[in-house]
Amino acid sequence: MIDVSGKRVTLRRAVATAIVHVKPETADVIRRGGVPKGDVREMTRATALLGIKQTPDLLPFCHRIPIDHAAVELEVRDTLVEVRVEVAAIARTGVEVEAMTGASIAALNVYDMVKPIDQTAHIGEVRVLEKHGGKTDFHEAPASPIKAAVIVVSDSVSAGKAQDSAGATVRTKLEAHGIEVSRFEVVPDEAPEIAQLVTEICDKESENLVFTVGGTGLGERDTTPEALRGVIEREIPGLGETMRAYGRDRTPLADLSRSIAGQRGKTLIVAMPGSRRAAAESVGALLPWIVHGLKVMDRGYRHGK
Repeated sequence: MIDVSGKRVTLRRAVATAIVHVKPETADVIRRGGVPKGDVREMTRATALLGIKQTPDLLPFCHRIPIDHAAVELEVRDTLVEVRVEVAAIARTGVEVEAMTGASIAALNVYDMVKPIDQTAHIGEVRVLEKHGGKTDFHEAPASPIKAAVIVVSDSVSAGKAQDSAGATVRTKLEAHGIEVSRFEVVPDEAPEIAQLVTEICDKESENLVFTVGGTGLGERDTTPEALRGVIEREIPGLGETMRAYGRDRTPLADLSRSIAGQRGKTLIVAMPGSRRAAAESVGALLPWIVHGLKVMDRGYRHGK
């Protein structure tokens, strides 16, 4: 089974249809409710709902997810019956297979109910009409190439007593998203030095993003949030909350992080935890969503357009 634990929980929707071809007289019998086995419309709706809920029991690679909404519509035309199934769930993976399974099982039910009176009945196309939610929907192409600065905040790394791994991980993940890391720096846990470097980078406006890595914990020398609050012009509380919420699903220790984020001019500043794993998770929590924030901050772009 594919690992989806790194995906964000979002609202997922999908619509699928299935077609059953029938004789014109069969379609008329269905409309009148005269099929010997019972009401095709109501039985098919119930069957589709069962199919949606049983999808992970039928298909081994489908994850079991909570279905928050399901709707089934049946349209009887001259020579066919069309089943339309809509499924929605707040989950880490999409629901198009659930919608297709519901539509497929519904088509089988229509066929089973009408076959005694129509030997020509047969199932036609089953397909997804639309699907929404997840990374694809929220991925936005930047107006121009994105550049980032990564600043490792660590006394030991700065003094050459330890090797950096967290900053390197952030760099790798950013580059995997097409973001150029044009500047990579290491500074000690000294608030004035942190503030001075971040201010310098932002005011030059050559980088769109500044990520500090480290100094967000509860240690005596952890001063990154305090340093950045003097630099940030407008705080963006949701980004810090998002990093903690994403990490909390993996370890309760994430609640001890004091990560913050904000804006200075046209540069977005994000303070990330200093452990390699926590830093990687923080990048995963924010990308590619923050590209939208950069577009809103850019001149000439209005939110919602």
